[in-house]
Amino acid sequence: MPDSLRTLVIDDEPLAIDRLVDLLGQVEQVEVVGSATSGAEAISKIDQLKPDLLLLDIEMPKIDGFDVVESLRRNGGEAADPPLICFVTAYPHFAADAFETGALDFLCKPVRLSRLQKMIERAAVAMKQREAEQRFNDLFVQLETLRQTRSPPSERIIWLHHRGEMIRIPVDAIDWVKAEGEYVRLQLADHSYLLRNSVTAVATDLVNEGFVRIHRSVIVNARRIARIRSSRNAVRLELIDGTELPVGRRFRRALLNYLNSAESAPVGSSPTAAARASS
Repeated sequence: MPDSLRTLVIDDEPLAIDRLVDLLGQVEQVEVVGSATSGAEAISKIDQLKPDLLLLDIEMPKIDGFDVVESLRRNGGEAADPPLICFVTAYPHFAADAFETGALDFLCKPVRLSRLQKMIERAAVAMKQREAEQRFNDLFVQLETLRQTRSPPSERIIWLHHRGEMIRIPVDAIDWVKAEGEYVRLQLADHSYLLRNSVTAVATDLVNEGFVRIHRSVIVNARRIARIRSSRNAVRLELIDGTELPVGRRFRRALLNYLNSAESAPVGSSPTAAARASS
């Protein structure tokens, strides 16, 4: 294994590249060998620089992240040392299936330093175990499924008043909801909004949209659940962005039953994910 992971950052937004490069500069075991702002440039630089790891944006014009992977497969993906692939996306619904594909990981924008560090640790282990080739082949097999995942079904929308405007909120973009007096706070990746309603009414309204109640004052989007941690008498739920939320005692069994049930499959859960959650 090399002393550091030779990393190529690929994103069509230069500011996104600058942010990732800055974060990577704070992580050990990483050497940023270059960047690319298009799929075509990425393909050329991968061939030229032979990186160990790609931080690869999915949504790019003309040649997107999936096209880059396909091109690598066609033009030498069967080489002894294909790069590890970490997708970076502004669409969190990809992340629920991260561990079911050959991709090393998915990072959701805006990327957090702690989450990036965890990914780098996994990449270092994968390189040491020489799993890159198998992961690359698995990822290629999964590309069509991932493309279908990228086009979610018709989404439900909530409209709410915010500072004199009407704001359009896709339900699937909501990470979690918390009661605040006569209001509930809708928490999205980088914004939050107040809606005049009760958490019980919202929980009832969103139960068929893949939301589950974990506390008398909190409901979460099941697509965002990464794991559940138990310590002594406390149980905490961790979302894929690293947010931790307490699970109320009387909601614990119902939550685990929900994650293990077949009914949770349409919202991004899987038997594997459910097993991780209950362990």
